[in-house]
Amino acid sequence: MSRLGIPAIDPALEAEILANMVKVEELLASHIEGKYPLVIETSRHLVEAGGKRLRPLVTLLASYFGPNRGNEIIKAAVVVELTHLGTLYHDDVMDEAPMRRGVESANARWNNTVAILTGDYLFAKTSEMLADLGPEAVRLQAHTFERLVIGQIMETQGSTPGMSMLDHYLTVVLDKTSSLIATSARYGAMLAGADQATIDTLTKYGEKMGTVFQLADDIIDIASTSNESGKTPGTDLREGVPTLVTLYITESNDPKDAELKKILLAPITDEAIVQSTLIALRSHEALAKSRVLVNQMADEAKAALVPLPDCPAKDALISLCEAVITRTA
Repeated sequence: MSRLGIPAIDPALEAEILANMVKVEELLASHIEGKYPLVIETSRHLVEAGGKRLRPLVTLLASYFGPNRGNEIIKAAVVVELTHLGTLYHDDVMDEAPMRRGVESANARWNNTVAILTGDYLFAKTSEMLADLGPEAVRLQAHTFERLVIGQIMETQGSTPGMSMLDHYLTVVLDKTSSLIATSARYGAMLAGADQATIDTLTKYGEKMGTVFQLADDIIDIASTSNESGKTPGTDLREGVPTLVTLYITESNDPKDAELKKILLAPITDEAIVQSTLIALRSHEALAKSRVLVNQMADEAKAALVPLPDCPAKDALISLCEAVITRTA
C-alpha cells in the first residue's frame, strides 16, 4: 500500500502528490494563524488531529486533467479541507459527540458556543482564500455550502413524506457528504484549466465516490472489530444515528427482525447491548446487502471516469475508489 493509501499508484505521481500534500498541510496550518490565542488553539484542534485528507487528495488528482497546476490548486485543496473541518465542529455540537478523530471534541473540551464559533471562523478563513481564486470558485463554494446545510437540515428533520427512510438517507448523504467531494474534484479540474466536459466528468465521479465513502463508513461502524479504521465500532449505534445497514433492518417487514428493529430505533446506552447488537448485525443479511450496494456504487464511480484519457491520475482515481471499498472488507 502506498503512503497515500492508493494501491498500485504510479511512483512518480505519488511523489508529486506527496510533495503537494506537504504544501497543503503547511498552508492549512499557516492560514489559521491569528491574533487571538484561543481561536488559534481551538481551530488547530482538529487540524492537528489529522484525518484522511481525502478531499485535498481528490483536488490534487483532478488537477492532472488540466494544463495548469499552479498554486491555485494548493489553495483549493486547503479550501475544501477547511470547509470540511468547519462542518465537523458544527456536527459535533449537533450530535453531542465526545470524540472526533481520536481526540476530545471541541464542544467537549471547551463548550458548544466555542465549537460553533470555531467552525464559523474556519468558514471565514475559507472565504478569504476563495477571494484569490476568482468569482467562479466563490460561486461554486456558495452552491456547495447550500447543499451541505440542506443535507444537515434534512438529516435533522427526519424522513420526508412519500420517501422511504433509506431513500431519504441516501439523499442526505448526497448533500451532506458527496457534494464537497464532488466540489473537490471540480476545483482541481477547473483551476487547472480542464475543458468543461472533463470538469463535469470529474464532478460526477466525485459525487458518486463521495457516496461510496460515506456508505463504506456505515459498514465499517458495524463490521470493524478494532479501532484501526480510526472509528470506534458501534459509534453510530451509541448515538442512534441511522446508517445504511441499520436502515435495511428498520425498513424490514420480516418478523424475525422485530426485536432488533426496536433496539435500533433509539440510541443504545448500555455497552453490553451495543456489543450484542454488533454481533447480531455482523451476521445479518443487511450487512451483505449493504456491501452489494456499495460495490455497485463504486462501479458507477469508476465508470464515470471512462471518458477521460488513460493516465496515471485516472488509474489513481479508480484505485482510490477501490481502496475505499477495501476498508469495509
